[in-house]
Amino acid sequence: MEEYRRIADRVEAAVRDGRLRPGDRLPPQRVFARRHGIANSTAIRVYGELARRGLVVGEVGRGTFVRAAPPSPGPALVEVTGAAPVDLQLNYPVAEGQSELMARALTALARPGVLTGALVRPAAADGTPEARDAAAAVLSGTGWAPDPGSVLFAGSGRRAVAAALSALVPPGGRLGVEELTYPPLKAVAERLGIRLVPLALDAEGVRPGALAAAHRTAPLAAVYLQPTLHNPLATTAGEERRAALAELLRGLDLTAVEDTTWAFLDPAAPAPLAAHALERVVLVDSLSKRLAPGLTVGYLVVPGRLRAAVAEALRSGAWTADGFALAAATRWAGDGTVAAAVAAKRADVTARHALVLRRLAGQAFRTSPHAYFCWWELPAPWRAETFAAAAAARAGVAVTPGGAFATGPGAAPGAIRVGLASPPHAVLDGALARLADLAASGPG
Repeated sequence: MEEYRRIADRVEAAVRDGRLRPGDRLPPQRVFARRHGIANSTAIRVYGELARRGLVVGEVGRGTFVRAAPPSPGPALVEVTGAAPVDLQLNYPVAEGQSELMARALTALARPGVLTGALVRPAAADGTPEARDAAAAVLSGTGWAPDPGSVLFAGSGRRAVAAALSALVPPGGRLGVEELTYPPLKAVAERLGIRLVPLALDAEGVRPGALAAAHRTAPLAAVYLQPTLHNPLATTAGEERRAALAELLRGLDLTAVEDTTWAFLDPAAPAPLAAHALERVVLVDSLSKRLAPGLTVGYLVVPGRLRAAVAEALRSGAWTADGFALAAATRWAGDGTVAAAVAAKRADVTARHALVLRRLAGQAFRTSPHAYFCWWELPAPWRAETFAAAAAARAGVAVTPGGAFATGPGAAPGAIRVGLASPPHAVLDGALARLADLAASGPG
């Protein structure tokens, strides 16, 4: 084994057994090299290896710090669960009575005579006519009703994103993406060999001028956007911004992957970007947030010119839905389960938003009455990684440092994302109160 890896293994062991704690600052690389009797170039490789393993994060002008929660090995399409007692990293809303509603469809499908044939095999990329009709009904909203014939199915929303990107962006190709974006998108792009090009944001999401400038610098193969309830900023683009982006996509001959995973929570949101530029947008969504991540199906609404390519990507990537999950999703859409869960979660998110307004009053945060997360810009002198480490150790709460969402180089954002969906209301209220007290107390 090369020397830099042996030294990185020793540092990792110190992190794992607690000798180096989250938020601790590593010495400058030249000091590290002197202490370990190695060349500066070897120290640089050690720090690079530690960053690659997800154990440390570097901040320009500040140094290298141990991450708040060293990740466990796992597939790129799986989020990592925090270890603190109250987990405000993951965001899995569960409505009261949802399990009983879902059980009815599962009971009907679990009979021995039914568990045969298509139900125990992977589904076709285009599912069945009944599944396509059900999916179109789930995805329909104000000003938007997709053609059932344009729907394809994946095993989850993340697999839908992976299939869309695989079909649109060749290895080594450039994908325009919001400068702050959903972390698994970054992992998917890395697995596919896609280069991310960060696009500047404003209060409505990606600025059209930023997209045009990035494409002029070197052509983009596609762009990934979250126009409604952007994760993590909770922003929503208005009708004029969507129309401008649609016109720009046509002018640049670009295709967008539009992620509408959270859009169901805002019944008054504008129609999706796909409604403005049907032939320029692949819309992806899923049942993960509407129902449950472990029992889900991903949806893709695909322009006709791309249908064969995306279907092939689903098949070759083994990203298609399972037959049982697709059958269950079709029943849940038809028997009112999805609609009931959506209504319950819209009410629930409003109540949780009220807790944020009360507990974080006076803090600099961004959220929406319809968002299950908020973006909290921390008061000085807190750094995101240090605050996240202190939140876990001192407040018993896991939050996500802003650097996890950053796609561009430079200093990590001095902010955290707080997920609001998973704990009971009383637990969330207490966790927010402890985080507010921690912010006021300072890192000392």
